[in-house]
Parts: sequence; structure tokens; C-alpha cells
Amino acid sequence: MNLLEAKNISKSFSMAGGKSVLVLEDISFTVQEGEIVSIVGPSGAGKSSLLRILSGLAEPTRGEVLYHGKPLKEAKPNIAMVFQSFAIFPWLTVLENVELGLIARDLPPDEAHEKALKVIDLVGLDGFEEAYPRELSGGMKQRVGIARALAVEPEILFMDEPFSSLDILTAENLRGELIDLWLKKRMPTKAILLVTHNIEEAIELSDRIIVMSHNPGRIKADLVVTLPHPRDRNSKEFKYLLDELYTILTRPPEEVPFLIRKERYQFLPHAKIGAISGLIELVYDKGGRADIPQLASDLSMEVDDIFPLTEAAVFLGLAEIKEGDIILTEQGRVFAEADALSKKELFKDMALKNIQLIKQIVQVLSQSAKHRISEDFFIEILENHFTEEEAWNQLETAIDWGRYAELFAYDYDTGELYLEEAKNED
Repeated sequence: MNLLEAKNISKSFSMAGGKSVLVLEDISFTVQEGEIVSIVGPSGAGKSSLLRILSGLAEPTRGEVLYHGKPLKEAKPNIAMVFQSFAIFPWLTVLENVELGLIARDLPPDEAHEKALKVIDLVGLDGFEEAYPRELSGGMKQRVGIARALAVEPEILFMDEPFSSLDILTAENLRGELIDLWLKKRMPTKAILLVTHNIEEAIELSDRIIVMSHNPGRIKADLVVTLPHPRDRNSKEFKYLLDELYTILTRPPEEVPFLIRKERYQFLPHAKIGAISGLIELVYDKGGRADIPQLASDLSMEVDDIFPLTEAAVFLGLAEIKEGDIILTEQGRVFAEADALSKKELFKDMALKNIQLIKQIVQVLSQSAKHRISEDFFIEILENHFTEEEAWNQLETAIDWGRYAELFAYDYDTGELYLEEAKNED
């Protein structure tokens, strides 16, 4: 039975001057009873925005969300949310934090107290009822957040990167306990919708994985996971699925017509030059080809860390992606073998050839009388295509790449980009 359905969800954010930026486009999928569904994708895919829309915390620009076949507002859904940042009140005890949602639903104090104690015991916090958050570790604080969500007996539990702020061992322990509660049907919840940037976490927990692209967020794949629990991360089947997910994530969105893709402003991955160069040299040392999931594991990197680097390498013409592997191009091999000065020259040629924003900056500076332009000029252009925050991220990346290639310089004090000859003329 469909508990929740997203129908053609799109979301735009209004910008200054009546402009808008599209962050989600035509998202459609269902969440059925008995499922754990994960949403994965790179930064900028709008995963958290989508979760907020599905939970009723935000409105879509177009499309609708149905709960048991009814529009979300009419259905009065029984849902709860677990956040990344714990979201518990420091002046309340563990028991008081868990009771909070129950009291908000007008439960009698005695009944709220009894239910809170039961769920505190369920998540392993028995004995800490009177403790304050300052006395708890990060893992225990997140247990409080999970307990508070479960206390209201939600039909659907929404989780927004609930383990990302925890250390590796604590996160693994909590994931194991969550799936154990789920499989033993000790939770009142009928479905879980999880946003995560951890691909292995998604495979470990989920029955289905929704894979999203970015700029704007679209669904690239809806993958069914049939591996039996408990899932062994070292098994051949787990590794095969991991490789398949990375392949999907790094594959260009073929479903989007080429002409439409071309019209959109190029999205620069948030990757620093040193990290890109380090990745190319590492792949070169591995013979010029490396399995991306294994590379991420070796470097202890999540998809949000490794994906911008591989994407940047492809943008610059240093590498290509095939079947979940990153493979150096001939240019990439030459770059890896080059000395520091030669790397700069090679990067300069690649940036001018392949990176739209850098070409635009160089062109504008060259045509300016003083060869010097305020960063605000470029931000205003970028805000036609991105949110304000993303516009700054894009310009910062372009400045980092442009300075490395010695195509232009940046004056931090004045906020101006300039050609080197402009400085010499001053």
C-alpha cells in the first residue's frame, strides 16, 4: 500500500529582482508500507529540500504530495522527523525532551510519561532519563532525537542524515540498532524515508534507493535492494551494488535532452585544486584506472567528498568515468607526470577550454578599461542561475582555479578580480 506519493514535485526559490532558481524538477515516486527508502545524491541535489516538502515542512512550487491518496494538508499525516543536528533542548532532561512531542499532541501527562519511558528503554537510554544533553555523548543525543520521534508512534519516520555528525563507530552502532528494531517490528513505524550522503549506509539499510542528480535535483534511478539482512559490506553482492550506485551517480543524466542541458549554466563542482591534483596523481599511481567506491573507501571519503573531485576531473578533461571507475585521459596522464610549473600551464589551457565561468571572467576582465571588476558583478550574473549561497560557492571555486592557473588574481580586501597587468599599472 502506498503511504506517501510525490507527484511531479518541483521547487524554485525566489531571488532578488523577481528571479527564481529551480532546485527540484519533476520528482515522482512512492513510499510503500514496510519499506525503508533512502535518497542519495551529490551536494546541490536538493535532498533535504525534498524531505521537507514530503514531510509538510515546506511547500512545492509545482506538484503535490499525497498521504494515503489524499493531499498532505487534508490528510493530517502521522509523521515524525529525526534531524542531523540532534535538535534537542539543552534545558530539558532526556525524559522531558521525549515527552515534548506527546504533550504537544495533548496526551495526558501520565500517559505521555509512560510512553516516553518505554521508548527511552527501546533506544537504549534506560538510566539516563534525568540526564541533561550536556551530559550525553553525540550518539546518545541522537538516541534522544530518535526516541522523541518514535514516541509519537509515527506511521512514517523521516530521517535527514541522522548519523552524519557522529563518529564512524557510533554511527555504525546506531544503524545496527535501528535496523534491528525495524526487522523485529519493535517500532510503531510502517515506513522510513532516509536522506543520506553515505552510499554504504543506504545499501545497508534500504529496500529502495532513490538516486538524484543535481542542478536541479532530478531522479536518476529508483533502485530496488534485495540483499537479505544482515548485510555484509564485504560480500560480493554488496560490493556489486555499491559499484552500480557509483556508476549511476557519476553517469551524465541521459534522460535530459542535450539541448536543454546545454542551455543550463555549467555547475562547477566544489573541489579545490590541491585535491583534484592529488586525485589525479593517486589514480595515476594505480595504473591510470581506479574503482571509485574502493577509492572512496581508501580515502575515508563519502560521496559528497569524492564526487566533486571526480566530476571536476571529468570537466577539465583529465579523466572519464566508466562502469564506476575513474580512468585518466591522455591529458590526465600528462598532467600527473608534469612538474609544478607545467601543471599550471596545462591547467590554464584546460580551464580556458572547458570552464564557462572562468572563460567569462577572463573575457570581462580583458575588456574592462582597468582590467579590474568587483566580485559583485559576477555574483549578480550567477544569481540568475543559482541560489545566493551557491552563487558564492561557484565564484569561490572559479577564483581558486583561475588563481592557480594564473589567469587572474583576487584582492580579498576590495573584493575585486583583476588581471596581473592591472596590478602592475596601479
